[in-house]
Amino acid sequence: MSGSVTLWTLVLGAVFAGALGGASVAQDQQHFNAKGKMPSKFTIEAQQHQRQILPLADKRDFEEARRGFIAAPPYRKIMNENGDVAWDIDNWAFLLNGKDYDSIHPSLQRQALLNMEYGLFEVVPGIYQVRGFDLANISFIKGNTGWIVIDPLTVKETARAALEFVNEKLGERPVVAVIISHSHGDHFGGIRGVVDDAALAAGKVEIIAPKGFVNEAISENLYAGNAMTRRKSYTYGDLLPKSPYGQVDASIGKGVAAGDTGILPPTKSIEQPFEEMTIDGVKVVFQNTPGTEAPAEMNTWFPDFKAFWAAENVVASQHNILTLRGAPVRDALAWSQYINIALYRFGEQADVMFASHSWPRWGKERIEEVMRGQRDMYANLNNQVLHLANSGVTINQIHNVYEPPKSLQALWYDRGYHGSYLHNSRAIIQRYLGFWDLNPATLVPLSPEDSAPLYIEMMGGAGKVMAKGQELFDKGEYRLATEILNKLVYAEPGNQPAKDLLADTYEQMGYQFESPSLRNSFLAGAKELRDGVVAVKAAKAGSPDFVRGTSTEAFLTYLGIQMDSRKAEGMAFKINISTPDNGEKFVVEMSNATLTTIAGFQAKDADLTITIDRRELEDVMIGATKLADKVAAGKARMEGNPQVLAQLASTMVTFDNWFEVLPGTKQQTAALPKPELLQDDATYYEGP
Repeated sequence: MSGSVTLWTLVLGAVFAGALGGASVAQDQQHFNAKGKMPSKFTIEAQQHQRQILPLADKRDFEEARRGFIAAPPYRKIMNENGDVAWDIDNWAFLLNGKDYDSIHPSLQRQALLNMEYGLFEVVPGIYQVRGFDLANISFIKGNTGWIVIDPLTVKETARAALEFVNEKLGERPVVAVIISHSHGDHFGGIRGVVDDAALAAGKVEIIAPKGFVNEAISENLYAGNAMTRRKSYTYGDLLPKSPYGQVDASIGKGVAAGDTGILPPTKSIEQPFEEMTIDGVKVVFQNTPGTEAPAEMNTWFPDFKAFWAAENVVASQHNILTLRGAPVRDALAWSQYINIALYRFGEQADVMFASHSWPRWGKERIEEVMRGQRDMYANLNNQVLHLANSGVTINQIHNVYEPPKSLQALWYDRGYHGSYLHNSRAIIQRYLGFWDLNPATLVPLSPEDSAPLYIEMMGGAGKVMAKGQELFDKGEYRLATEILNKLVYAEPGNQPAKDLLADTYEQMGYQFESPSLRNSFLAGAKELRDGVVAVKAAKAGSPDFVRGTSTEAFLTYLGIQMDSRKAEGMAFKINISTPDNGEKFVVEMSNATLTTIAGFQAKDADLTITIDRRELEDVMIGATKLADKVAAGKARMEGNPQVLAQLASTMVTFDNWFEVLPGTKQQTAALPKPELLQDDATYYEGP
């Protein structure tokens, strides 16, 4: 069923950010793009200025990142079962040559180098981490009989390689439990690499996750998944080569591995604010922190080791209040408060703090410093931005006005890598006040392609705009140049010289950003302006684990998003759906060109009734078979008028994974195929 395959392509692409991967290039001084430019004198001056003012003499992070090193594997690549590369740390080997690149913000280059640590590390005796195998870290705690694994990475291949390496170096032990800290894919997607199905079925493995884990892991990326996947291609630099002129880092790791992803439901859900338990002889205290870095997330305290696991709530970077790939805005105030609770409850007792990204911090003084610094950063973002908003600063001004205290800026772990002060400040206003800046002119603005021609006309035509844009570029006034060149490109999408000059401007801005998310977005925009949209194969679709984790109601609701209301004018019908094996019932109704779903009801006047066990429906959802095949095999039953399915099919759209972002960058393509589940061939639905 290509409709659901498309759904799962986009969901997995959004969940497992970066899984597309960028091409690797020879790491020399050659730009990967024939139109690419070297850093301008203004960019070089900006980078030199940063080298003078940044606290580069503070080397504690490097000492901590290397502390406890046990061994690195002899390989630098991790392969999948088909012989393809799932992970290659040497994609970023150019960072190890000791050169300062003027095409990389010095603070970002420092962070990118810290994230190159690769191998097995001891946190404290009995707690170990494998770093550099994926975007996240995977941690191993020695229990009485086996390993307790924390956050098994993004894909099966890297998680399995980490477990094998740990067993090789520390002695082979079975996995007896997996703790999943939160609902983002780089922390659970590799679970099939460490959990054996037979051991799980026999009750020999516990899977422990925070309240709402499965629902949040899927739902955050479901309904807007196609747009998230496309946005991610910019913010993670998926299509940028790993290069001093391209993708250099992902803030909290190098990037995301490619491979097989999965999800398993927890055998134990942590429901309360604090819960204590013993796992294989190891005492643990879980702290639920919902609404922080993830909707479902928890910290963990290991009192026997005096070790505090900070999940992704405390890492070596300011984090995203709004992740630019798209997600609900996070609560910076709650984030700060949960760190504060952890600081006072666990921080004063801890000898070490480790997390799902970055590197551990040792000693009470250092632990409290980092926790307090990150607490204050999120609180300051929330409070000072709202202070300015209450003084009249708008969402379109705040990023040019808000500045964190200099004492916070001086802390490396508060620097704007994953989240930047620029976009996080706007996110705070978005959360509390929304998108409108209270100027009536911006309340219902023209689309940029409609307003741009007027601007170009009033500026005297394309020639004058190009001349002024070049003048601003030559002066290093890149933001001003972007302001007018962007208008020209929207007015004249076929004007390649304008697109090239805008790309040159984006590129210099990208070089100067400290945040990889901002850098990647500008460099990705430059690449598409020069080369057009280059579509590549999306993340692997149809994971059985994800289909099993998706509620039938969510799947049916998604069909209402996939349909184009403009094609449904005048349609009216009701479909009853019943899944006897789990006792669920639904009514799907087309009314006023809108498809709605309600659970727990059946319509007395339904036009069509479909009866199919949920386990059989999953085969259809994943695309392994068609509904008609289930009917023909006697595994599903339809009663009533099957033509309503043909009507529904005629409204369905298969989303384009590579829709145009910047004008004039997408070549015309043939129409995409219609979802198979809802083909408008009426004979498809005929059955006994």
